[in-house]
Amino acid sequence: MKENARIEAFSDGVFAIAITLLILELKVPEHQNIHSVSDLWRALIQLWPSYFAFLLSFGIILVSWVNHHYLFNVIDKSSRPFLYANGFLLLTITFMPFPTALLSEYIGTAYLKPAVAFYCFGGVVNSIGWNLLLFTVFKPKVLLHSAVNADHIDKIWRSTKLGFVVYTAATAIAFIYPLAALIINLLLWLVWITLSITEKSE
Repeated sequence: MKENARIEAFSDGVFAIAITLLILELKVPEHQNIHSVSDLWRALIQLWPSYFAFLLSFGIILVSWVNHHYLFNVIDKSSRPFLYANGFLLLTITFMPFPTALLSEYIGTAYLKPAVAFYCFGGVVNSIGWNLLLFTVFKPKVLLHSAVNADHIDKIWRSTKLGFVVYTAATAIAFIYPLAALIINLLLWLVWITLSITEKSE
């Protein structure tokens, strides 16, 4: 339990840093370009790509953190494969600010498709991280508390596998319909939030 507490504390720090890096992409309008109150309002409105990208990625990281916290509430052991899988998941989280910055920079331009596709690919990699982590919860040994219903966690794992399929599809769709791919990403984390709130722990 002490070892798991250390792992979770380290992971929480990584999540916090990733979220902090997201907000750094929101730049205050430069004073020398503002000559009236209306100029400032206009400049703030023109930052909408940054607001959108920030909120979208914040939602993804928030859902990941909530699920990560829940996972550590139902396990009482760890393994080296689990540690490495957790590290890979954290790698995908710390990577998130880069595609977020790319999306906010190009969302209103003619280069939207590659920016969205790259952003969606970040979701694919994150989904791979989650699937690997949940795999190591069961193999090479079961890490769950004895009182936890393994079928319940297996159900979560199956939904995570479905998430990988949807993120992969969104990446492919982004090359043709980038806005549709963004909507899929938005709907996905709204679905994850809804499921995590309504599901009953067994």
